[in-house]
This record gives sequence, structure tokens and C-alpha cells, in this order.
Amino acid sequence: MCGRGGAKRPLTFIKYIVVPLITLTIAPHIWHILGLSWNWLGLDLEPMQTSSVFLASKPAWAPVSVKSLYTSRPPSTTNDQNSMAAAGPKWAQKTVSLPPQRRGCHLITPKIVKEIGQDLSEFKCGLAHLFLQHTSASLTINENYDSDVREDTETFLNKIVPEGRSAPWKHTIEGPDDMPAHIKSSMFGCTLTIPITNGQLNMGTWQGIWLCEHRDNATPRKVVVTLNGI
Repeated sequence: MCGRGGAKRPLTFIKYIVVPLITLTIAPHIWHILGLSWNWLGLDLEPMQTSSVFLASKPAWAPVSVKSLYTSRPPSTTNDQNSMAAAGPKWAQKTVSLPPQRRGCHLITPKIVKEIGQDLSEFKCGLAHLFLQHTSASLTINENYDSDVREDTETFLNKIVPEGRSAPWKHTIEGPDDMPAHIKSSMFGCTLTIPITNGQLNMGTWQGIWLCEHRDNATPRKVVVTLNGI
């Protein structure tokens, strides 16, 4: 009997002393990892400090810091005033007067560029908007090399829009070419938008700006050029 009682004493010590001690030491950390608390049981206890690697590990729900691969503005150690990012948008506007032209299509790129060249050179990237202030002429972009293209275009316009006594038009106050000029103006339009790149109009190799004059007795024409960009 004494032998049996002596064997039970170590088990009793482990059951009532060691196990509760380990439970009080480890459980709070496990609960902390699981997002629980002793307060859930109505106890105001905090986990004991320990140097154990396992117990000192960060909880699984700890936030992770992620470095962005992209930024809205690339880092720079210098303040480059000439860079496109640093430059603010700007505007410029000028009205270009064109002398009277005979009826037909005329290449006016050199005249436009000459008039706006100084302002144009200040833009690295942007848009040039051209607006013709008339209803009997038009603007378009087309061939800048072979003049036959301009003559053929005039031939096409005269064939597609009838003119003369046999034409069905009512608006003939200023002559038989009056209403046909209005129709041709609407066909090609009175505006153009051209990209600006490094101080130049960024057109194709064979592209040019045309003024199409649709009246027999032409007058000076005005084109408002508006530049916008950086």
C-alpha cells in the first residue's frame, strides 16, 4: 500500500502543479495567436514573457509591408525644370491672315509654321488647333508634294457639287458659286488638330495643310491657331 501511494505522489505533483503552470504559461500565447483573450473567460490575465522562439513568433495575422512597384512620379535627386513632368500646361494663340487665293486648293503649311514658329518652339508636347473663320472656304490635310493632287481635288469638288443655272440651289445672292462654296466648306470643315512634338507640327512626311478656296472672287482669309501643351 505504501509502495502504491509513493508512486502516485509524482503523478499528483505533475497533475496539480506542473500541468497548470505550463497551461498558464503557454495558453495565453496560443490564445493570442488565435486572436482570443483571457477576458473571454472573464479573467484579466496577460501572457507571461518568454524567450522561446516559438512563443515569441509573430501572429499569423500580422500585417505585411509590401513595396509598390510603380510610383506616380519617378524619384529624382535633381529639380529638372525642363522635364515634361515638371512643366505645367501652357497656351498660345495667334490669328494668321492669308492673302486672297484663286479658287482651288492651296498648300499653306509654310505660311502657318512661319507665323507661329516662335510660339511653337516652346512646346515639347501638345496640340495645335486651327480654326478657319469663314463659311465659303475650308481646311484639310493632304498631299504636300504633287500639285496634281490639289488640282484633282478641285475637279472632284466641282463635279460632286453642281453649279450654275441648272443647279437646284436657292441661295444665290452672291452668285452661282455662293451655295456650292458653303456646301464644299462643310464637306471638308473649318478645323484641324495637329500634334506638337519637340517644337514642331508632327505631321507625316507627305502631309500638308491645305486652304481650299471655294469662291471665284476670294477675299483674305483668317485662321486662328491655338497651341496647348507643355
